[in-house]
Amino acid sequence: FAALEGAAGSEPPLKCEELRLGQYPERGRPKIDNSTQEPMNCTNHTAYVQCLPAPNITCRDHLGIEKVFTGQEVGFYKPIECRNVNGYSYKVAVALSLFLGWLGADRFYLGYPALGLLKFCTVGFCGIGSLIDFILISMQIVGPSDGSSYIIDYYGARLTRLTITNATFRKMQTYP
Repeated sequence: FAALEGAAGSEPPLKCEELRLGQYPERGRPKIDNSTQEPMNCTNHTAYVQCLPAPNITCRDHLGIEKVFTGQEVGFYKPIECRNVNGYSYKVAVALSLFLGWLGADRFYLGYPALGLLKFCTVGFCGIGSLIDFILISMQIVGPSDGSSYIIDYYGARLTRLTITNATFRKMQTYP
């Protein structure tokens, strides 16, 4: 019934970006760069995926042109999140921390030369500092000094930090 109303001209067609999730399939995942394990077109922590509106959907495409889609044309580009990486491998950091952490090699690798030298001179703070560093690096709490993210396989296990800010909506639990 809503499709008939839209065809009759009572409502202007939606922008394709406003379609519901089942009304457009993503054309596919973005092409992944083998060296960074991030989408090739990643800029400012955002990459774009082509989305094709389902057949017989009428909406305005990314150029603002109203048309009826057949399921083969690109209707809009959906933004997805990507990470900034600068060449620091998570696997290498964990391996260095596990096997050479008592020499401070992990901290030198991640760009913390003062902490690396301190760990080297104290033999990893007598092993306790090496254990703590191994846990912190494994949990991705300690990362590269330049603020970038580790290179982790695109479909691998990644840490996603969840934070609560003043803009976070909190739904209170109601009891019956």
